[in-house]
Amino acid sequence: MSASDHPGVPATQPLSGVRVLDLTRVMTGPYCTMMLGDLGADVIKIEMPGRGDDTRAWGPPFIDGESVYFMSVNRNKRSVALDLKSPGGQDALWRLIDTADVLVENFSPGTLSRLGFGYEAVKARRPGMIYAAISGFGQFGPDFQRVAYDLIVQGMSGIMSVTGHPDGPPTRLGVPIGDIGAGMFAAFAIASSLYRRHLTGEGCFIDTSMLGGQVALLTYQAGGYWANGAPPGRVGNAHTMIAPYDTFQCLDGFVNIAVGNDAMWQRFCDAIERPDLKDHPEFATNAQRITGKAALYRQIEPTLMTLERDDIVRRLDRASVPCGPIQDLHDVLNDPQVRAQHLVQQFDHPVVGAHNVAGAPYHFDNEPVTARIAAPLLGEQTRAVLAEAGFSGEEIDALLASGAAQSPS
Repeated sequence: MSASDHPGVPATQPLSGVRVLDLTRVMTGPYCTMMLGDLGADVIKIEMPGRGDDTRAWGPPFIDGESVYFMSVNRNKRSVALDLKSPGGQDALWRLIDTADVLVENFSPGTLSRLGFGYEAVKARRPGMIYAAISGFGQFGPDFQRVAYDLIVQGMSGIMSVTGHPDGPPTRLGVPIGDIGAGMFAAFAIASSLYRRHLTGEGCFIDTSMLGGQVALLTYQAGGYWANGAPPGRVGNAHTMIAPYDTFQCLDGFVNIAVGNDAMWQRFCDAIERPDLKDHPEFATNAQRITGKAALYRQIEPTLMTLERDDIVRRLDRASVPCGPIQDLHDVLNDPQVRAQHLVQQFDHPVVGAHNVAGAPYHFDNEPVTARIAAPLLGEQTRAVLAEAGFSGEEIDALLASGAAQSPS
């Protein structure tokens, strides 16, 4: 039975027909494999019997005993519980490898090799396998064996050094960008490798890391360092190269405004009824507005303080100047545009029932990517997946009885 034959996987989705063995846990690997599952891949999540992914125990919040964290990054997957230290569990994994196109793992470097499932061993058996290893610092170098969590990598990558206000401490982003960034880069590399394999028939080994993902995101901040020879500092919500580009207080709250070029500046001045600033000799160009930002803010902040947030947004929208309110998650998850883009989706979980998730941010031929399968219970599909791999009912019963596998039924 191929992945494309599996019920609930539309043949029109880009990765329909691709089977992924997911040997990951926590966030960075599960985010990667969730992206692949969203795109139609049949993702088989391999978990330790009795415990499963660490995040099954992370909380509160829990809903009916189920971790919200786990459910947020494990949709569109099927769970198989195998003890990879047992002979029966190892044999079962090899037989699943025989059916798969991609293997993704985020163990500490060298762990799977010690269990007998390193890339060279898998390649010898499955030359076309795409094998992706996600780690904190990569598979080689002086730090490759260091243990990493998102907070650690955000600090070591420089991201925290440019996040926060100048008079405050270095600040972690409010989402685990170190984890998510590495997962996204890994998913992109896997999809690219599947295309290459389509052309050449060759598999490959992918090494991607949380540190590497964060350094890749430094972009113009790194460019500024190389240009000036000094590390950039924290500037709060402002931009180091564009002004005005910041969060501004208004009569009843805060608003973000991004004036990206000189034509926008002209329209901005008209919109807030400050035509005197349009031709002000100190603010005519973006470079002048950056070097004279303190004086610029002394001019525009008192005006914005007299206006209501929604009025500012309406004015600047009409003037085609980028702007927006500061929204909390209640606002965002009920926003008409978010809903119209299918960015909130609902699935039916076997324990929780109807449950919302943040959806995938793309459409194909105007159709949204959907949450087909709820985040699975531990070992929920052990029997079904092993049967697809050719195990007889007696063999499955023996694995379950020995503790090498687990199934809730």
